[in-house]
Amino acid sequence: MAGPTSRLFSRGVDLGRHRHRLLLLRNLQSAAAAADPKLCPLSSAAPPVRSYSSAFTSVHGGRPSSEYAKIRKESLETQFGRILGSSSHTIFADRRFGPFLAVYRAATISFHVVKLTIWHLLLSDVHKRAEKFRETLIRLGPFYIKLGQALSTRPDILPSAYCQELSKLQDQIPPFPTRIAVRTIESELGSRISDLFADISPEPIAAASLGQVYKAHLHSGELVAVKVQRPGMAPLLTLDALLFNMIGGQLKRFAKARKDLLVAVNEIVRHMFDEIDYVLEGKNAERFAILYSHGGGSMTSIKVPKVYWNYTRKSILALEWIDGIKLTDAERISKANLNRKSMIDEGLYCSLRQLLEDGFFHADPHPGNLVATEDGSLAYFDFGMMGDIPRHYRVGLIQMLVHYVNRDSLGLANDFHSLGFVPEGTDLHAIATALRVAFGDGRRQSNDFQGVMNHLYDVMYDFNFSLPPDYALVIRALGSLEGTAKALDPDFKVIESAYPFVIGRLLADPSPDMRKILRELLICDDGSIRWNRLERLIAAISQQSQESSNEPGDENAASSSEWRSFDMHSVVAATEDLFDFILSRKGWRVRVFLIQDILKASDAFLQEATFPDIFDREGSTGELDPERSKMIRRLINGVQSFRQATSLAPDAWIAMLIRTVMKHESQRFVLDVFLALVNHSCNKIPETCWICISRYLKYLDKQSR
Repeated sequence: MAGPTSRLFSRGVDLGRHRHRLLLLRNLQSAAAAADPKLCPLSSAAPPVRSYSSAFTSVHGGRPSSEYAKIRKESLETQFGRILGSSSHTIFADRRFGPFLAVYRAATISFHVVKLTIWHLLLSDVHKRAEKFRETLIRLGPFYIKLGQALSTRPDILPSAYCQELSKLQDQIPPFPTRIAVRTIESELGSRISDLFADISPEPIAAASLGQVYKAHLHSGELVAVKVQRPGMAPLLTLDALLFNMIGGQLKRFAKARKDLLVAVNEIVRHMFDEIDYVLEGKNAERFAILYSHGGGSMTSIKVPKVYWNYTRKSILALEWIDGIKLTDAERISKANLNRKSMIDEGLYCSLRQLLEDGFFHADPHPGNLVATEDGSLAYFDFGMMGDIPRHYRVGLIQMLVHYVNRDSLGLANDFHSLGFVPEGTDLHAIATALRVAFGDGRRQSNDFQGVMNHLYDVMYDFNFSLPPDYALVIRALGSLEGTAKALDPDFKVIESAYPFVIGRLLADPSPDMRKILRELLICDDGSIRWNRLERLIAAISQQSQESSNEPGDENAASSSEWRSFDMHSVVAATEDLFDFILSRKGWRVRVFLIQDILKASDAFLQEATFPDIFDREGSTGELDPERSKMIRRLINGVQSFRQATSLAPDAWIAMLIRTVMKHESQRFVLDVFLALVNHSCNKIPETCWICISRYLKYLDKQSR
């Protein structure tokens, strides 16, 4: 017996063209009830009401929940409290003058804050105020310099004028004396400097806010970089973190912060405590190397310096010395004949793996921490600021990207809610409306990451929008990555470039949440199919097939585009899962729209492909109805691309199609399609015949004149 879908279309055809849409809507309700008894039919007495805060009506199902985001935030805040409490207890227990030191530091900070407040009253220009703010942070020392650098990437906290000014903060600050560095090395390692190293540079090679680096030779002849921490960093960092809570409110009023500044600062300080633990940094470097370092052959590799544990302590870190070229040094890169595109592809691939696959990522890949070597490899440095993003947020990042690309304002609003970007109780309907208006403004669209973020910040300004702790470092990492890549290619856009990798992840990961995102990419919430997305995906897979057959010997090209390719067995598995969803009870609306699209395609073929000489008035097919002709061309191109794509793994595709056809649900759907075509043709074929006869008579009349 035919399913509810065929009965739906048979009724629609009987009532005629003008009443077809009304009947279709009514039968959608009856089909819903037949497909899923839990679904309640819509009342005809009142229009349906959708609550964006409590319900999420979609063929994909699922209701957004911010429970995980709240638990994660509370966990991080508790972790930070334990770290700060332990550090402060150690300071005040070991130092008899700890309280006096705290009072002295508080007085120093308060003095600078008072000066800052006076400047705030005297200056009306926001740019001048921002400049004084930056100068004050420099005077307050390393903690506030690092704080300013971190806040420069947070336009959700500070106005853009302050972010631009704070971006001028550089790590190149005056170094502390070498004699103090030598004394620290000898004290930490328990030996004289001459017994430890054959030689060491008399002055630091580089100086930063938390430490400085020396170049040295071991007695074995190996060249190493010795990183020495500034003295007193742990107690100074702890004091500043404790005292910041006392003066943070004043700074917030001065800077007109957009959200609770102290919450964001606590997250930044939590990572600063990690940065001053050089043993942890060494472990981070080794973990990063195990996950991402590779090389060999002509392929661009990722290099991570080796850690020399015999010369590493909490305040001393000895790493393999790697000579590199800054990615901003265009002249040296050109002289070395390095492949810029290959380096960008490799760096992007490594960063996307960090953020979307493993979750352990380098949070600050700026040009000083990511350099090119003479052989074309990319070398990472400075593993103090690392992020470890949970799977929930990795999946959320992919989902936000898909919703942004689809311009799905409601889906994006629900993402913001479930991931903790907006507080509980926020009107998601209002957010979706604001995003929809913003998406409609073509002048503001951008694939540039910073442009996209500024766009979202501007839209979300009135909704108490704030970045969750885990995403603060993600935004910093992506911003730094795009800035570094732009040094090699000014037209580089991280979102556009990352899209193929994201699609590959969606196809390769069979987990339910990733399959749901893949369906959202290809199927709208109402069940209609995004044919343009499907066409692009099939074309991309087809292009891979063509490239693999046309360039079998081009090793460089193959290696540079390897991560952009798709595993065909994963594609087949994803396709089968998509078919299973469409044929399931949840996919009834998709089947309705699919049959409707099949009927439209059949009409186009019937009108265009039959008697082309009769339908063609001017001698070029398609001028009678350009839209219909365009549909046919798209369909033909799609079929050709699909044939090309299946050539990479024909056995897997054939086996999958056989399994699908053997299912009872598939057979019932094929019967629904057949009955719908038959019923539809009963009206269309006579109409088409009369049109053909009419045009043929006009054609004969024209020829006789």
